Amino acid sequence: MAFELSYLVGPLVGGVIGYITNDVAIRMLFRPHKAKYVMGLHVPFTPGIIPKERGRIAQAVGQAISDNLMNREVLERTLLSEEMMQRLGDSIDRMVSKQTENDETLEQLLRHYLTREELQAIVEGTSEELSRLVKEKLTDTSVGQKIAHQAIAMMKEKTHRKMGGFLTDALGLNKIVEAALDPAEHHLARHINDIMSQNAEQMVATMLDGEADRLLQRPVSELLRDHEQQLSELRQTALGLYRTVITDRLPRILGALNISRIIENRINEMDMDESERIILDVMKKELRAIVWFGALLGCLIGIVNALL
Repeated sequence: MAFELSYLVGPLVGGVIGYITNDVAIRMLFRPHKAKYVMGLHVPFTPGIIPKERGRIAQAVGQAISDNLMNREVLERTLLSEEMMQRLGDSIDRMVSKQTENDETLEQLLRHYLTREELQAIVEGTSEELSRLVKEKLTDTSVGQKIAHQAIAMMKEKTHRKMGGFLTDALGLNKIVEAALDPAEHHLARHINDIMSQNAEQMVATMLDGEADRLLQRPVSELLRDHEQQLSELRQTALGLYRTVITDRLPRILGALNISRIIENRINEMDMDESERIILDVMKKELRAIVWFGALLGCLIGIVNALL
């Protein structure tokens, strides 16, 4: 009987020892969180390996993720994949489809994203810029030249038609009319430019007066109605802009973000209890397998010792 127990006790003790030692070893990865001292002497193996090497581990993890998981090639391949572009296009289509049935005014729609003050500032800024551009175009000297040229051309055509084409050509009246009207084109252009220069500001103010407010009060569905071609072009423009931003700006964005530093700082800022909980939640099954493997290994060593 004692002989049989010796065959059981050895493997049982070995299994228990293997289980306990592996369990303690895993716990010592995290605990204690701080160094321990007894009578001023540092207790070996304190703090645990992870708390003691957290800075180095955080730096290594951050660098590894930045170099291998969040680098330009991986992100660009993911963000510009056919699946991602299709999803982005579908999102745009859904948004446009929703807005074509939206009875809100443009102002009400924008107020979901902007405060009244921000919206007012944008309207005023846009109106000022538009006024400046229109005034600049109206006061351009080429405007007077083009208007004068078109006016003189129309006068020549009407004169030729009223006087009769054959008779006019036969008597040379066509050349006389042109000789009289050609100098007038220069003077007319100069007068038009003077008028534009003196009255452009008032003309622009009259043309644009209240247009921004009227635009803001129009329903979104009305603004989008019968503009399928423009909406399709806008969709392609948005996708093209997204592709350009990812292709041209991604390296600069990644450089500005410094992903490795962000990850390193986040790991260093985490409380050790939180870090331990996260790691154990992720690797609970694997760590438990290591503990039971220790028990199995201890049990096998106990069997070998009993046989010897």
